[in-house]
Amino acid sequence: MDLTGNIFISGPAGRIEAILKEPAGEITRAAVVCHPHPLFGGTMHNKVVYRIAKAFFDSGFATLRFNFRGAGRSEGKHDEGRGEQNDLRSMIRFIEEKYTGAEIWLAGFSFGAAVLLRAGCPNPLIGALIAVGTPVSKYDFASEAICDKPRLFVQGGQDEFGSVADLEKLMAALNGPVQMKVIEGADHFFEGHLDELSRVVSAFIVSIRSESP
Repeated sequence: MDLTGNIFISGPAGRIEAILKEPAGEITRAAVVCHPHPLFGGTMHNKVVYRIAKAFFDSGFATLRFNFRGAGRSEGKHDEGRGEQNDLRSMIRFIEEKYTGAEIWLAGFSFGAAVLLRAGCPNPLIGALIAVGTPVSKYDFASEAICDKPRLFVQGGQDEFGSVADLEKLMAALNGPVQMKVIEGADHFFEGHLDELSRVVSAFIVSIRSESP
């Protein structure tokens, strides 16, 4: 998949740099993918983000990756996840307006997973969410317990920012349809396990689509 070429989308803190890829034919599903912490080098070009987007694209989704405010060529300043939720909401609106009636999924890695869970669960436009490398040992996710959307949590067995034990505690507190997949031996960045991560994401997409009416 060729993911070169940028677009710019209006956001709440200025223009947002993004990459939009469209499959052939009618577009009925689209995914927005969020990147890890920008203060630690996270951008939409991160390898995990790329693999998640490719799994969606290969499943027939239009895919939108974007840089949060202050990352890459996106305007604005980092806002500790608060303003970044509004950045994501702007991307959702862009997708909604561009592909009227399309089902919208959200996915994200690390910091991006934290942002999408907070902004995505209350949004009636969102069909499902995929959180990869969720930093459950760093952030409190108690407010995300009430959510009726299908969710997949993918975690490395050796994740240094979100232990499996802490994720299991979160899973026990969640309501609604939720799955957890642990990739044994993988660290937070899934080094050496990116192919397995892609397969897990693709399998979840297939499982949820097969349940759709």
